[in-house]
Amino acid sequence: MTSERLEVQRTIAADPPTIFRVLSDPQGHVTIDSSGMLQAATGEPVTAEGDSFVVHMDREALNDFPMGRYDVTVTITTFVPDREIAWTILGQIRPQIGHVYGYTLEPADEGTLVTSYYDWSNIDPAWKEAAIFPIIPESALRATLGILARTVAPGGAAPSA
Repeated sequence: MTSERLEVQRTIAADPPTIFRVLSDPQGHVTIDSSGMLQAATGEPVTAEGDSFVVHMDREALNDFPMGRYDVTVTITTFVPDREIAWTILGQIRPQIGHVYGYTLEPADEGTLVTSYYDWSNIDPAWKEAAIFPIIPESALRATLGILARTVAPGGAAPSA
């Protein structure tokens, strides 16, 4: 882990395809979000790099910038079925920020070792100078993994494919 990247891991008692199905579904992103910013999503499950969907956000959940409600486009930058998914966020802010969120999945005896990462190492220089990163703390990544574990547990609330 560098000073411009956060990573957290958790073994989740589900197989990689079950977890990947949640991570590739726009509704799955809303379901497992621990920040409270993701309010709803519009779009179909992603199937390849370059796919995108819209997330309806509410920045008031973080109480850091008075942005209120707004939309962002999630654009998939890495898509390896049942192994890794990552995306960047395109919004109204200029210049675009360029931070990346993602997950890697590794089969484990108890299910799947899931690594959640948040990387701002290649953000636009204007945003580096602003010194506001990370926007999402490590604790939120960890909490999202907890919600993901609960979501994919037998009888959980996993989105249907």
